[in-house]
Order: sequence, then C-alpha cells, then structure tokens
Amino acid sequence: MAIYQDKKTKKWYYRVYYKDLQGNNKQKWSKNFNLKKEAQVAEMEFINKIKNNDYSSSITFKELWLNFLDFKKDKVKITSYESIKKKETYFTTLYNIKMVDYNISHFNQWKEEIIKKNFSTTYKNNIYKTLRAVFNYGIKYKNLLSLTSILDKMTNFTDPNELKKEMLFFTYEEFKKFIEQEKDLTYKAFFELLYFCGLRQGEALALTWNDINFDTGELTINKNLTTKLKGLRYKILSPKTKSSYRTLIIKNDNLINDLKTMYEQATKMYDFTRNWFTFGNVNPLSTTTIQNHKNKNCKLAEVKQIRIHDFRHSCASLLINKGASITLIAKYLGHGDIATTLNTYSHMYKNELETIADSLKNL
Repeated sequence: MAIYQDKKTKKWYYRVYYKDLQGNNKQKWSKNFNLKKEAQVAEMEFINKIKNNDYSSSITFKELWLNFLDFKKDKVKITSYESIKKKETYFTTLYNIKMVDYNISHFNQWKEEIIKKNFSTTYKNNIYKTLRAVFNYGIKYKNLLSLTSILDKMTNFTDPNELKKEMLFFTYEEFKKFIEQEKDLTYKAFFELLYFCGLRQGEALALTWNDINFDTGELTINKNLTTKLKGLRYKILSPKTKSSYRTLIIKNDNLINDLKTMYEQATKMYDFTRNWFTFGNVNPLSTTTIQNHKNKNCKLAEVKQIRIHDFRHSCASLLINKGASITLIAKYLGHGDIATTLNTYSHMYKNELETIADSLKNL
C-alpha cells in the first residue's frame, strides 16, 4: 500500500495489494488524482472496503460471469467448460447490472426472454442451472449474500404442453434389417458395437486396438473422444464419469469376427501400430460420415430413423428383454448409479412389473 506520483503528469495514484475472498493475490491501481491527499483518502476508503468485504458491492454480472469462468476453467473437463462458456450469449442482457442491485424482477425479465426462444424446456433449464451456479459462486466466493434470498424465489422453466422427446430404439429384428444394409465392414462393426455393447459414440471412436484383447474377448473402455471443441478435429479425454471406466466381454460372434477381420486388414497396412484407432486407423471415423451411413441404412431397411445415441438405448432394451437386472445394466452401460438407469429405462420394465404383480395376485 503506497501513494505514487506520475513523473510525467504530476498526478497522484495509489496501489494496494490484497487477497480476494478466494485467497488469490490481487492488486488495485487507482485512477489519477490531482492532489496527494485525495489519493490517500481514496486509498483508505478502498482498504476499509476490503476489510468489510464491501469491495464486491460494485461487481457487475459481467464481472461475476468472467470470474466464474476463470474459477471453472481448471475444475471441469474442457468439454464441460466450453458448454458453459457457450451460454454466455444468454446472459448479456444482465451484464451491466450491479449484483447488489439484482432482484427477482431482473430474473423474471430474463426468464421471459429465454421463454421466447425456440428451445426445449430441458435446454432452457440447462441455461437456468448455469445461472444458479454463477449466483452460488457469487455467494460463496464474492460475499454476495443478497443473492441468497433471490435464489429461493427463482424457479425453473416448465411447459405442461410440451411433449417429452420420445426415446427411440431398435428391436433386435429392426437392427438385423438395419445392419444387413451396411456393406462397409468398419461401419458394420461400429454399429454392432454400439448395439451390443451400449457404448457412447465418443467411447467407441476413442477405442484403439490396444483396448481389445482377442484372446479373452475383453473390451476396455478408458477414454472418450470429442469433436465438439472449436479449432480441433478431435480430442481424447477421460471417460464421462468414473463409472464409465469399464471392461466388457464381447460374446457376439458377428461382432468379434468382424473386429478380427478388421484387425488383420489393419496389420497389413504401412506403419501399423496397436495405437491406431479401431474405427478409422490413424484418425477416427468422421461423425458426419457415421450419421450418413446410419441414415442411408435406415432408409434402405425401411426402419425408423433413430439417433446414434439411441443405439445405446437399444442395447439397454435388448438387455432388459434378456432378463438382465437393473444393477447389471447400470454397470454394463457405465452409469454412475442405479438411479440414473432407473430414471432412464424404468418404462421398459413395465411388463416385468406386471409379471411381478400377477405373481402376487392369488396369494
């Protein structure tokens, strides 16, 4: 803490070193003052604000948002960080509001703006969830305690008239019709893997030959691939959750034989290593090309168009129909807990629940 004079302008200013509420070292350079005494008074006022934690009283939403992004950057996966950052455009109308002045009216006005957008209720609530995370950060790390009561009054988005997006899946008969149309061995094995093993697309694309043990039939899922980062063709990341790390046994003869044939073909190529991608060799398959193959096969097979992620739902349906318990399905799909599996696929257990009820009928 000291007062300085600019030798050129002869103006006075102060510089204060301090720690913010997170314990980070900060420094404050003041504006220029005509008199030394003015700079001294301003310096003492700022020091008192720091002591009373009042220096955050002038923080705007934009400043809070930028601080929040800095805080999140090294605490979440890069894909999650980019997803958060992309939502910035939905908060610009709040930028100039001082957080100490923020009230429920500001929130309601913001909510009306989001309601007008042609987004699903799920995505609107995803944006809302980010806003709440920003405010909780402000309360915890910026001493913005006034936001606590406002958070209690804020509500999420609801639309009773919105139809829930239908979960689509292939029955085994539909999948057989679909896969018969695929003439390229690599894409055939890719869709077989999604259907019989329930992998996420990124998990399948991240596989290398090192992850497949043909002697034991073991398939190891230990990474994920994303193509959603700006400026990068793809990036290999850790799996979505800790539970996503898993090892499956491939028992389907068609799938294991197709993978073996692909492997034999790959080993004959120049500079082959087991670090090559299972689906794509030196570089992974293009997600756009995968989509095109899927669309074409559905059309030729005259089966419904499903999303790539619906192959995962198709696998769950297949396992349920084969009598697999919810616990085993959760482990097979790499869910973090059984609740996730139940919430996603409970409707598929309707027949099983009726069977149980029937078994109790005559007791």
